[in-house]
Amino acid sequence: MSHQAEFDQYAEDVKKVKTRPTDDELKELYGLYKQATVGDINIDAPGILDLKGKAKWEAWNLRKGTSKEDAMAAYISKAKEIIDKYGL
Repeated sequence: MSHQAEFDQYAEDVKKVKTRPTDDELKELYGLYKQATVGDINIDAPGILDLKGKAKWEAWNLRKGTSKEDAMAAYISKAKEIIDKYGL
């Protein structure tokens, strides 16, 4: 299985866990996913009142400078950890 195919598979599987992961786990996954698929953040920070948008922006911004390949590998690792923790 190619690295991209494995990434895509885990991106789908992690959505099917039995219990909702913590907000911190979800933010970490989001940041890694965006870095792996888009690259460095390319949007302006949302306004102060958009708390969810701001949290997602910050999670992605933390990954700035990480290569797409490294972000993909980290995403796969984190997704495996969450799937093992919560089950499918």
